[in-house]
Amino acid sequence: MRYLVLGFLLTGLLACTGQQSKVSIYVTTADKKLTMAEDSTMISQRRSQSAANVIVLNDDTTYQEMDGFGAAITGSSAYNLLKMTPENRSKLLKETFDPEEGYGYSYIRISIGASDFSLDEYTYCDKPGIENFAMHEYDKRDLFPVLKEILAINPQVKILASPWTCPKWMKVNNLEELKPFDSWTSGQLNPKYYQDYGTYFVKYIQAMNDAGFDIHAVTVQNEPLNRGNSASLFMTWQEQRDFIKTALGPAFENAGIKTKIIVFDHNYDYDNFKPDTQDQGQYPLRIYEDPEAAKYVDGAAYHAYGGDKSELLRIYNARPDKNLYFTEMSIGLWGDGYSFRGDLIWNMREVCIGTINNFNKAVIMWNYMLDDKHGPDRPGGCNICLGAIDIDSRDYATMTKNSHYYTMAHLSKVIKPGAKRIKAEGQTNPGLHYSAFINPDGSYSMVLLNETEKPEILKVKQKEREFSYQMPPLSVGSFIWK
Repeated sequence: MRYLVLGFLLTGLLACTGQQSKVSIYVTTADKKLTMAEDSTMISQRRSQSAANVIVLNDDTTYQEMDGFGAAITGSSAYNLLKMTPENRSKLLKETFDPEEGYGYSYIRISIGASDFSLDEYTYCDKPGIENFAMHEYDKRDLFPVLKEILAINPQVKILASPWTCPKWMKVNNLEELKPFDSWTSGQLNPKYYQDYGTYFVKYIQAMNDAGFDIHAVTVQNEPLNRGNSASLFMTWQEQRDFIKTALGPAFENAGIKTKIIVFDHNYDYDNFKPDTQDQGQYPLRIYEDPEAAKYVDGAAYHAYGGDKSELLRIYNARPDKNLYFTEMSIGLWGDGYSFRGDLIWNMREVCIGTINNFNKAVIMWNYMLDDKHGPDRPGGCNICLGAIDIDSRDYATMTKNSHYYTMAHLSKVIKPGAKRIKAEGQTNPGLHYSAFINPDGSYSMVLLNETEKPEILKVKQKEREFSYQMPPLSVGSFIWK
C-alpha cells in the first residue's frame, strides 16, 4: 500500500487551499498486491510543483462515443456460473456488473448457437428447413438464467451476438462445386440459402427478445477467415457483402429489427498468411465500397490474435462514418505461458487503451469464466485457454481472477456507456499510456498504464484545475471526478 500512501501524501497539501473536489482512483499492480485498490486525491485550482509527467485534458475536442466493456458469456461460462451456489454467484455477478457498487461491466458477447466453448455442437435449426427453428435447450437451461441475473443487476448491459457456424444443411464444400458439406468445421454458406439464413438471424433476435433479451448488435460471422475452429464457417468479404445486401439487411428491414449489423469480427492481419485469404485484406472496406451492402452495416469488429491495432486507425481514416469494435481476445498457456504481469501490461497497452485511442468504441474479452481444466470446451477448439476468471471444479467456489477481469474492470468502472473520448496530450515518459473521457453525467475519467519499472508522478491539468498522483511501477490506474 505504500505507493497509495505516497500518492495521497503527495497531493494532500492541496486540500488546505482553494475549492476542491475529489478524484476517485483505482489501482492494480502487476505483482497483484493491489487489485482495483481504491484511493483518492484532491483537485485544486492552485498550481502545484512541477512533475515529470504532465497530461493536459481538453474536452472542447471530442472523439468517439463509447458503448461499453466486458467479456463473453459463453455456454461454458454460463455452465460454470450455474455450478456455483446462488449466493456466491450473486456476489460475483454484482461485483462484476453493478454500475454503482461493482465494476459496472456494460457489454457482453454471446454465441448464436454453439461456439468452441459450448457443451455440444448445435445451431437453432439443425433439422433442414427454416420452419424448424427453435432455441436450443442448453441456451434455455444455462445461458438464459445467467443473462437474467446479469440484467437484473445492470439492465443497461448491451448484448452482442455472433454465430460460429450456420446450420450444416446450409453448407457447401466450396462455391464452385456446391457439394453438401456435413461438418461443423469449415465449409461455406450455400448462396441458395442466403434468404433462409437471413430469416435465421431474424428468428433468433425475435426469440431472444421474447425471452427478455434485447440483442444490441450481431456480427455476421465469428472469425470468417478461420476454417479450423471446432465450429466454423469460411466467409470471404465478397460472400459477406452479398449475404448482407441481398438477405440479412433486407430481412432486418422488413421485420423492423434495429439490431446493428457488424462485419468481419476477426484479426487485424486478415489471416493473410493463408493461401485462400490473400485477397481478404481491408475486409470491411471492401464491403463498404458497395453502397447497397454498406447502408445496412454499422461498422466492423476486430480480434488481436494477429496483426497490430494500427489497422483500426487505417479503417477509421478510410471510413470515419463506420464504427469500430473490439470483440475478442483470450489468454492461455500458449507460447511462454500466461502471467498476470505480462498480460496486464500487454492487454492494457495494446487492446484497452491502444484500441480506444484508435477510435474503437467497445472492448470485450473472451470467456468470462472457465474451470481449472480450461473448459468445458469442444474438441478442436482451444483446450489451453484461461477465463477472465478460473473456477475450481472441485468446489465451484475457489476462484482465480486473471488479468482480463481487471483490465475490463479498469475501463468499465470509470468510462460509462455514452462517454466521449476527449483530447489528452502532454509531456510524459514513453512508458505511460492513457486515454481520457467525459461521461454522460458530466464527470471526467482517465485510464492510465505505467509500464515502467519505477513510480511515476503525474500531473493532470484540466483548464484551471489540476491534480497530481504517484503511480506505482508496472500498474494500471483508473480515475474519475466531477
